[in-house]
Amino acid sequence: MRVDLNADVAESAEDLALLDVATSANVCCGAYAGGVDLMVKACERAARRGVTIGAQVGYADPEGFGRRRLDPPGGELLTCLREQIDLLADIADAAGTPLAYVKPHGALYNTIVSDERQASVVVEAVAPYGLPLLGLPQAASLRLARAEGLPVAVEGFADRAYRPDGTLVPRSEPGAVLTDPGVVAAQAVRLAAGVDSLCVHGDSPGALGLARSVREALEAAGFALGPFA
Repeated sequence: MRVDLNADVAESAEDLALLDVATSANVCCGAYAGGVDLMVKACERAARRGVTIGAQVGYADPEGFGRRRLDPPGGELLTCLREQIDLLADIADAAGTPLAYVKPHGALYNTIVSDERQASVVVEAVAPYGLPLLGLPQAASLRLARAEGLPVAVEGFADRAYRPDGTLVPRSEPGAVLTDPGVVAAQAVRLAAGVDSLCVHGDSPGALGLARSVREALEAAGFALGPFA
């Protein structure tokens, strides 16, 4: 049994420590947080530790940390996403490690579970690179990517509560973010067999400790950890 452990990094300097635990890094590309300096530090540290790099792309919304649903015109969103991917690809190449996948962030990630228009723009943005697109199993984005012959990867969340339909509980609702290490680790083990990658958010309270608890629990359950891409 094998599973990937991904973490959101380069949103702040504090989250870079997650690169000592994760096997894949969702590197923030500067649209909603972070910036070039943090991207460089994250890629260089990931390269030293053998952590796979993915582009975490989102709405150009630093005021809302990319967690407010927006509805930009298709061309505007397409350009924004490709600029983010191109920037990180150049930085990753300079660090000696290739860009390996793309994961949308925050509100964009959740929007493209059901919004066909924005999902199609995300797929169009990723298509020229031929990189795997990471998302929830029922996401429209993954269905459309598969239809275009693009690789996809299914993701589960160790530190987020789920609705009965398999979508994530909105952060505006109580209990949406899980913070108890035991609960988070148990959920990771429960989800692991059905996904390619498990996520721990870099800005969750006690994120580093949560990631360590998840990794320890997965290994104790017999899972080998390694990048999916």
